[in-house]
Amino acid sequence: MLIKTFIIIFLAIVSHIVSAAQPFAIAIHGGAGTILKSSMTPELEAQYRKKLDDAKQRGYSILSSGGTSEQAVLSVIKILEDSPLFNAGIGAVYTYEGQHELDASVMDGKSRMAGAITGVKTVRHPIELASAVMHKSVHVMLSGSGAENFATTVGLEQIDNSIFNTKRRFESLQRAKAKMKASANWLKNEDFRYGTVGAVALDKFGNLFAGTSTGGMTAKRWGRIGDSPIIGAGTFADNKSCAVSATGHGEFFIRFNVASDICARVAYQGKSIKQAGDEVIFDVLEPVGGTGGVIIIDTKGNIHMPFNTAGMYRAARSNNGVDKVLIYREE
Repeated sequence: MLIKTFIIIFLAIVSHIVSAAQPFAIAIHGGAGTILKSSMTPELEAQYRKKLDDAKQRGYSILSSGGTSEQAVLSVIKILEDSPLFNAGIGAVYTYEGQHELDASVMDGKSRMAGAITGVKTVRHPIELASAVMHKSVHVMLSGSGAENFATTVGLEQIDNSIFNTKRRFESLQRAKAKMKASANWLKNEDFRYGTVGAVALDKFGNLFAGTSTGGMTAKRWGRIGDSPIIGAGTFADNKSCAVSATGHGEFFIRFNVASDICARVAYQGKSIKQAGDEVIFDVLEPVGGTGGVIIIDTKGNIHMPFNTAGMYRAARSNNGVDKVLIYREE
């Protein structure tokens, strides 16, 4: 009996040591922008914090039980796509024509494989379709009806576009159209530019993974595409450096190749993710009017979530003690 007890204790100690030697972590975001405590009711703030916490806990549970970074990222983003609180999936904003066009992308840090979709209207979970493009096609990015046709061939759930309708987003569309009539500079209003969800993770196998999903920009026209489905701009992962998911004014994130720039600074200049992330968000983007933020995880499980807006919905947890849900800049 004593020997059996000793073995159990020994195995528990070994398991703890191994776990400590293999860092794992997850970080998530639900968009950045003019997010002020003064304009948030206690009830709505509680809803945001709970949903972010639910997603974070789900992702961490997958990682702690030996799941892959990809499994964690996809699971987390699907939770956020199912919530009307965020501009992705159910909470997607309206296009100028009154519909919803969804974008998403994923990237595997081990293989540098990636998948992306844009302008999709009939897929329940865009992030699943981006993953399917990576795993089940010879392409990296598919768009519109072609992406939807591919979704049917891989058995993904098809839905009517109206499932994404919400009163809150419809009212935002009406405000945007009113501002479009009144001023050519209506896009300077941050409320219409932002809204994305994303996750980055490091698993016990040392592999990084990143994913991003969005409904795009309120009142977008002419098939506009932002940074979220563009590998290197809104999403990037490489086991030699870090994993990044971005949220912000997409045109700037595309022009300055934000996600891959951060990872390149880590890989080629030997900078920490804090140094690299802060340089790109505050020194590169902000001076030219680029606003938004990113979440970053490196190969050691370090997490950094810089942004240059009033707030960014974000959460993170790692096995080295990090566990937080944050919204405002001052937190």
